[in-house]
Amino acid sequence: MEDTTKLNTSKLGTKEYWDDFYSLEKRNFEENPEDLGECWFADNDAEEKMVEFLLDNLGEYEIKQDSTMIDLGTGNGHLLFSLLEEGFNGKMVGVDYSEKSVEFANEILETKYSDKENVKFEAADIFSDEWAPGTFDIVLDKGTLDAIALSGIKFSHGKTVVDLYPKVIEKLLSKNSVFLITSCNFTEDELIKIIETDSLKKWKSIPYPVFEFGGVKGTPICSVAFVKL
Repeated sequence: MEDTTKLNTSKLGTKEYWDDFYSLEKRNFEENPEDLGECWFADNDAEEKMVEFLLDNLGEYEIKQDSTMIDLGTGNGHLLFSLLEEGFNGKMVGVDYSEKSVEFANEILETKYSDKENVKFEAADIFSDEWAPGTFDIVLDKGTLDAIALSGIKFSHGKTVVDLYPKVIEKLLSKNSVFLITSCNFTEDELIKIIETDSLKKWKSIPYPVFEFGGVKGTPICSVAFVKL
């Protein structure tokens, strides 16, 4: 049976593409401070639904107003800024392998937000053994696995970024911490197959409108929350 979690490579999986992309977004912001860049999955209200999910589940597991959070592949930092605006006030870290995205997110932070002491953005290779940011109450991914899965990067023993991703998530979580991921390239069943381990299990998913085509029902996007047991 074909492994549907394996994707073809694309320029969307390259650091060069995102460096160029965020260099342009940064220039646009400097010319027009109201232009905060693209919000991924805006057509599906995914970011709003992720924020809503955390608000609706306050008090569950380690989801609290002062939860510590890390956003993997933070891009322009839009998701963390939305959480900050909704009153989340714990330590927030946004990481990205594109230095240009980190520069852009930091520029938005410095320009637009006075309450920023608990927020920081940094460039990082999340697959490096030397990367050790500690553990967090909440780990976030909005389209990052989608992008890096297109990189075609192979590690030792032929392992791909998709193969190693669960280990990255596990090391960022302590007991009862939550991982919330949104994807347009993987179905919910595929995300469960990729992410679940002995200690990392699906908790809840976020509902999206369902379409039907050719007798097959589905959604163009999915968001799934996992918990570290």
